Amino acid sequence: MNIARFEPWSVVDLLHRDLDRMAGRRLGLGDNENSVADWVPAVDIVEENDRFVLHADVPGVNAEDIDVSMDNGVLSVSGQRSSEKTSEENGYRRIERSHGRFLRRFTLPDTADAESITAKSSNGILEVSIPKLPVVQSRRITVEAS
Repeated sequence: MNIARFEPWSVVDLLHRDLDRMAGRRLGLGDNENSVADWVPAVDIVEENDRFVLHADVPGVNAEDIDVSMDNGVLSVSGQRSSEKTSEENGYRRIERSHGRFLRRFTLPDTADAESITAKSSNGILEVSIPKLPVVQSRRITVEAS
């Protein structure tokens, strides 16, 4: 017969550590200097006949704050957002601030044309167009008898 040890407090300790970590990040007490990203934008990727199209939701991010780069077959989309909204009503003043870095990386197939990638941002949507290289058609070579 096997005896299983039951430690109910280990689960509570894990939960407590996770809550501390999340609260520290929200209050700015975490190790944000060492983290890669504060938030992750949602991304849709569509393959068309002649290109791949990537759409990323980046609300509140200006186009000049977005960096799109390609290195060794990996497309990196990164940037930073910072916004502040102020409202005043009935003698109360409310200020909301949101900020944070983001980073997404995608491994592209060999058929992607890295030299012709284009990107544009409009109304909080980043569109990255990745053209495909022309497909080289194989051909049959006839062997002539001499």
